[in-house]
This record gives sequence, structure tokens and C-alpha cells, in this order.
Amino acid sequence: MKLLGRKPPGGMSCHQVGEVLQQYLDGHIDAERAGRIEQHLDECRRCGMEAETYERIKATLAAQRPAVPAESIDRLREFGERLAHGEEPDSP
Repeated sequence: MKLLGRKPPGGMSCHQVGEVLQQYLDGHIDAERAGRIEQHLDECRRCGMEAETYERIKATLAAQRPAVPAESIDRLREFGERLAHGEEPDSP
């Protein structure tokens, strides 16, 4: 996002917010950084809509599914983080 000399909303770029959005939505971000992300989401329509969509998906899945074991969630989160960092997924 090019802002011609202006700071991005919340002082974070869309890319920076995208890298930590799932962690933010899961409540795994420190309060200072969460405040900057919230400001960005309030001011950036695209990122705000993306966060809203993820929240709706999570709420829908939670309402329709029984509790998932914490171990499964941890493995899925680790897999997603490896992909986000450009690492190859482990072979089966």
C-alpha cells in the first residue's frame, strides 16, 4: 500500500497486519501491538473486512463443531506458520 509520505493506519502496513492477523484474532498478541492492529483494522477497509470474515468463519465453525483437541489446533497453527514463512510443509 503506497501512501505518498503518510504512515499506514496504525503505523502498520497491510502486509504486516496480514502476517499476524490470525494470532491477533486468537488473542496471542501483546496489548501494545494489538492496539496498533486494531487501529489499522478500523482505518483500513480491506483489512477490516478480512478480519471480519475470519471472525465469522471461526464463529460458524465453533457453533457447528465439537471441541477440537488442543494438540490438533497446535499442529494446524504450526503448519500455517511454516507456510506463512515460506517453508515447505513436512512430508507425510
